[in-house]
Amino acid sequence: MSSRAEIITPTLLREWDLPSGAASKYDRGQFLLVGGARRAPGAAALAGLAALRVGAGRLTMAVGESVAVALAVAVPESGVIGLAETPTGSVRGISHEQLTDELQGANAVVIGPGLDHPGETAALLRALVAQVGEDTRIVLDAYALGVLADVADETAVWRDRLVLTPNLTEAAWLLGRDIDDLRTDLGEIADRYGAVVTCFGSVAAPDGRLWQVGSGQAGLGTSGSGDVLAGAVGGLLARGASVEQAACWGTHLHAAAGDRLAARIGPTGFLARELVAELPTVLLELGQRV
Repeated sequence: MSSRAEIITPTLLREWDLPSGAASKYDRGQFLLVGGARRAPGAAALAGLAALRVGAGRLTMAVGESVAVALAVAVPESGVIGLAETPTGSVRGISHEQLTDELQGANAVVIGPGLDHPGETAALLRALVAQVGEDTRIVLDAYALGVLADVADETAVWRDRLVLTPNLTEAAWLLGRDIDDLRTDLGEIADRYGAVVTCFGSVAAPDGRLWQVGSGQAGLGTSGSGDVLAGAVGGLLARGASVEQAACWGTHLHAAAGDRLAARIGPTGFLARELVAELPTVLLELGQRV
């Protein structure tokens, strides 16, 4: 596979228009977030808000029942569903029947932000396979990536409508070995799982195409930043973007938001929640309507 990547520039993105012009929140896309264990409810909030900030129309967060009310208050724009938990607050890996309608109706589902138990997460992915709508696009992040290799046979039905957002450690888990060459190895991950993969500014598709953002700062390596990326990609999928388009646009928006904050605050020290607030401005600068 070639390691030559196309640079993601504002010009490229302006020629790759996002779907727009929707008349209602349902036309702009229904987005479902599954995550938010007791120890990390903020991860779900960051991902959900990022999805809204890039133009998704309707947000639902399915999170651990012990944090559901608090998140409903913290994010009043969202519908919230409480999921059964283990005694220590991890979301249980069972079929959550109250999610059936949401999973069937969602345009995009992000699974992973705030999940914190490998065994329960693997069981949850197996349970969700039968519930996710046939046309729904899926983003896997965080612990969902850590266990994906163990459930790859069951989740194979998600091939070609799947985006993975690993960090370098999670990318190594997906491969079962250390990362040697990021672009080549991302291409291998993309081919193995039938997914578009975005990691550290590089994007790989299963057909061998590669993209690279030309922006981004070290400050993006901060707690919650990956949740913002996953939510932004999922929000663009909910709007109707293809998996390749959502991954490239989401990666650029995330990096450009970091650039804006680095110029104003400094190269490090800005917060993931501040990335969320920058996303609409970056979209506007690229001439995009939601």
